[in-house]
Amino acid sequence: MEELLLSDEFVKDGSVDLHGHSVIRSHTGTWKASLLIIGVEIGERFAYAGILSNLVTYLTTVLNESTASAASSVNIWSGVAFMLPFLGAFVADSYLGVTVLTYIQDNVGWGLGFGIPAFTMAMALVVFLCGTRFYRNKLPSGSSLTRVIHVFVAAFFKRNDPIPFREPNQLASIQEVKVLRTESRRQLLQTNKFRFLDKATIEDELDFECRTTRNWRLCTVQQVEEVKLLLGMLPIWMACLMYGIVVAQSFTFFTKQGSTMDRKIGRHFVIPSASMQCFNSISVMLFVPVYDRLFVPIAKRLSGKERGITLLQRIGIGMFFSAISMIVAAGIETKRLKAAKDNGLIDMPYATIPISIFWLLPEYVLFGMADVFVVVGMQEYFYDQMPDTMKSLGIALYLSVLGVGSFLSSILILVIEKVTCRKQEQCWFADNLNKAHLDYFYWLLAALSLLNLGMFMTLASCYKYKKVAPSGTENST
Repeated sequence: MEELLLSDEFVKDGSVDLHGHSVIRSHTGTWKASLLIIGVEIGERFAYAGILSNLVTYLTTVLNESTASAASSVNIWSGVAFMLPFLGAFVADSYLGVTVLTYIQDNVGWGLGFGIPAFTMAMALVVFLCGTRFYRNKLPSGSSLTRVIHVFVAAFFKRNDPIPFREPNQLASIQEVKVLRTESRRQLLQTNKFRFLDKATIEDELDFECRTTRNWRLCTVQQVEEVKLLLGMLPIWMACLMYGIVVAQSFTFFTKQGSTMDRKIGRHFVIPSASMQCFNSISVMLFVPVYDRLFVPIAKRLSGKERGITLLQRIGIGMFFSAISMIVAAGIETKRLKAAKDNGLIDMPYATIPISIFWLLPEYVLFGMADVFVVVGMQEYFYDQMPDTMKSLGIALYLSVLGVGSFLSSILILVIEKVTCRKQEQCWFADNLNKAHLDYFYWLLAALSLLNLGMFMTLASCYKYKKVAPSGTENST
């Protein structure tokens, strides 16, 4: 009885502490660990947003980089940050970092403005380390990349064998189902796409003679179907990259535009142009309840689908809003350039153009509306459609859309600068924004976004969602 009580003290889901020992249920996990992680994430997002939101201003005004070079650098920095999987802490990202820190940077000093995020990140690291004994760690169960490589290697070994015939939606063997249950995985129904990979499941005499733990010449049907799922998602991932390119502009050129406009509220208070980014998050906060409580119920009644619309339809609607945001941005930039010309400010890059910065509000709001559809849609899609053994890879794919999109934006800016800036009067990214043509750049992004949307809709119409066998099914092949 005493041994049973002692065993009940330990967590039985395979969790261990930092040293690999079993963890005591009452001393680890729960809110003690959760609050520490949440605190660390708030600090991380505060530091990240505080630097990113106004970095383009620092690079152009303090380090004297050109507009194009600064925008490219910010995109690269942002891309690196997005490529590291993290969880967002909404309040710190949206308000404190974007508003308070940008005001300090613009009105007090860059040393303090960047010093506060650095100190915050250091304190977050200390908090994280102090909570080490409260965390429950899961031992790695194998690499997703290794599983993918295994299937391709096995298919290569059997490349000269005929493709085995399989009925679509066929179930795995009873023996394989038992393995899946042991590993707490759902059984994927067999499909007829990427049929060449089915060769990896063919057994021959060499497979029977194999004595190694992992036979690289042979895979299970489940492993092959997992790789098929991943391959089917890659075209969707590529079609989402254009959204990442568009999003990158809100941290760079939008901020530079705002710095030339009238930023006064009342007689004395001047808002930092980077603080306009908070309206993106405010619109997300306002539109999420509208989406959940109004849009989804109406769409559900019309379509009969549980979510109202499919995951890819949700992403597609968000891409449409992002394209519209670029059209609106181009129109507002045309208006700003006209105001500069009408007031004789073309050759005065540091003069305030008599047009309110709140003219930028519509494009930020449209970005927020796009986020409600695209960002949440991508999170659900890449997590839901991934095989059970590759869920973390799904999260990485979602984040990489924004990261790779930022890198592509940097490349696009550098290419356009090289092509257009041979003559100063034709340069799209002239340091004097009153002589630049950001409106052309926005029109280009709008056109590319619409073309990409057409491609995405075509891919979405052909996409086959993941199918799993009903629980308890053990039909034999």
